[in-house]
Amino acid sequence: MARKRRVHRGIERKKAIWGWIFVAPSLLFFSLFSFYPIANAFYTSLFKKDLLSLRPPKFVGIKQYTYLLTSPTFWNSVKATAIFTLGTFIPLVVFSLIFAAFIMSRKRFQKFFQMAYYSPAVLSSVVAAAIWLLILDPRGLANQFVNLLMNSPGVDHKWLASIGMVRFSTILVYFWKYVGYFTIIFIAGMASIPRSLHEAARIDGANSWQAFWRITFPLIKPTTLLVSVVAMIQCLKTFSTQYLFVQSGAPRGPIDVITLNIYYTAIRDHRIGRASAMSIILFAIMLFFTWLQLRVSKSEEVSYM
Repeated sequence: MARKRRVHRGIERKKAIWGWIFVAPSLLFFSLFSFYPIANAFYTSLFKKDLLSLRPPKFVGIKQYTYLLTSPTFWNSVKATAIFTLGTFIPLVVFSLIFAAFIMSRKRFQKFFQMAYYSPAVLSSVVAAAIWLLILDPRGLANQFVNLLMNSPGVDHKWLASIGMVRFSTILVYFWKYVGYFTIIFIAGMASIPRSLHEAARIDGANSWQAFWRITFPLIKPTTLLVSVVAMIQCLKTFSTQYLFVQSGAPRGPIDVITLNIYYTAIRDHRIGRASAMSIILFAIMLFFTWLQLRVSKSEEVSYM
């Protein structure tokens, strides 16, 4: 018995060593391109530094953070980020689930629908925003379509001019681009559910609605958690759409999300220390909401038995 235990420990030790060998490249990659930039940003946030100045940075401790917490501009960015995230995150999760259920219920053209929904996700954020700039132009398709529905020819709905409409426009662009991406993730989760469960439900007399809520929805809990976490992070770190809209003449205030404020603070105002402090705060917000979703969901491995 003792010899068997020693052999077993030796095998486990070898497995652990090889495990670390295979994981080491990933750890090195994340250390260089994720962990180090985060640590460096926090270090930089403790200094007052002009991006283009040759003078050495001045250590100010947490003064950058205390300034931001009392800055109306920063709190406006927090507000803009919160409005955009809430307005985009909830529709993304809800409609991607609905679209996935719709596609999975089709017996024909499933691949066509998947490609059609996913195609906007292939585009870069810059290209997507550029396309929608043309659509939202006063003479573009958006005004023509809405005026056709409302029978109000010639009316300019100011998609990129008024506060409410420019916020709605950024939400619309982001929703259009990413809803297909999350739809495909939900489809992958639904496809992993054994068909025998649905067949058993039909034999027991359950209709499609009951089968979805009693079988499909509970069993895609890990997929729903994945979609919600990724969608939340995507919404919090949005930048390209807001930047291009502002560069095209849209008012900056309503869509001045934290990432856009970071860009202007670092590049235009050259305050790299303050911009680093904002990036650390944004990272902390992402970390908190990710932890909160994991804590609330209490996700466990799904069993089909």
